[in-house]
Amino acid sequence: MAKGPEKNTKNKALHTKLLNRKKAKLQEEKKEKSLRLKALVAKMNQQKNANDSDSK
Repeated sequence: MAKGPEKNTKNKALHTKLLNRKKAKLQEEKKEKSLRLKALVAKMNQQKNANDSDSK
């Protein structure tokens, strides 16, 4: 029986590497965004508390 063409594992490996890098980058951006949001919320809460204590 005849075998099919050889598989191109080099391109598959490069593609997997590229996709893994893309996933890692997206995860990092998501983490950074959540940290920025947490910092912003904390800052706004701090300002709100400062305003509340000034008005009392």
